[in-house]
Amino acid sequence: MEVTNLTVTEFVLLGFNELPNFKLVFFFIFLAIYVATLFGNSLTTALFCFDHHFHSPMYMLLCNMSVLDMSFTTMVLPKLLNMFLTGNNVISYRGCMAQLFFFVVLMVTEYFILATMAYDRYVAICHPLRYTYFMSLRVCFCMSLTSWSLGVLEGIPYTVLLSSSTFCKSNEVDHLFCDMKPLMLLSCSDTHTIEMLILGPSAVIGFVPSVLTLVSYIYIISAILKIHSKEGRHKTFSTCSSHLTVILLFYGTVLGMYIRPKSSYSMGQDKVFAVLYAGVIPMLNPIIYSLKNEEVKKALCKIKKQMH
Repeated sequence: MEVTNLTVTEFVLLGFNELPNFKLVFFFIFLAIYVATLFGNSLTTALFCFDHHFHSPMYMLLCNMSVLDMSFTTMVLPKLLNMFLTGNNVISYRGCMAQLFFFVVLMVTEYFILATMAYDRYVAICHPLRYTYFMSLRVCFCMSLTSWSLGVLEGIPYTVLLSSSTFCKSNEVDHLFCDMKPLMLLSCSDTHTIEMLILGPSAVIGFVPSVLTLVSYIYIISAILKIHSKEGRHKTFSTCSSHLTVILLFYGTVLGMYIRPKSSYSMGQDKVFAVLYAGVIPMLNPIIYSLKNEEVKKALCKIKKQMH
């Protein structure tokens, strides 16, 4: 997609410019987050690719989540680290539009991957005898591919519309990366079409996987409550507790980011939420899954023994 604009050739990401004395501290904090995120999620991906014990729909979806998490952090943190270290806050126009595109793609894809994971847990708990029929690797691959495709289809119109806008107010983006909201604030063009897109098709695309996730967990919790033994309830719930934790973290952050009254809106809060969903949550996700999954813990212990 061609990106042209006569008024702006580059943007300036303000990042944490209001805290200049903490640049070196921020650099080491975010470097640690980035390294931990890449290490943890690469390990999850490697387990799925190279260990046949993990060739199942659930782990294929976990692999998708790991790719999403690594992509999120790689989209934001390397540029942020460079800003802290060199003070160079400039990002090219094309680089800015690329960040916007990938942010929308990854956000929408994660909605649908989380919904697919919820459906996977629903089938495993509510219809265990028919699990291999409803959730084969082939079905899981098709659902994953559909999730990524919907993300790309959602990212294209936003990027095209904003890249064709005129930015004449300023080129300073008061954020950690080129997100939709701060770019729209800089636009001198009519953003009505983009706003209608957010309220229309995008709202539906966000609503559908959210409802699917919610309905799946209503059925899951209902099935768990019907189990008579306490041990049985605990064992069954443990199979989906890690996924439920990730869902709560993701939706809690997104709701905090976008569903806030205008009176309480501030870019400072947006930056905090951006750090959460682009850095902290991707780092925590593989830890959550490995701590709550016995198969993953056994595989990690096996790798550790082989290394020694």
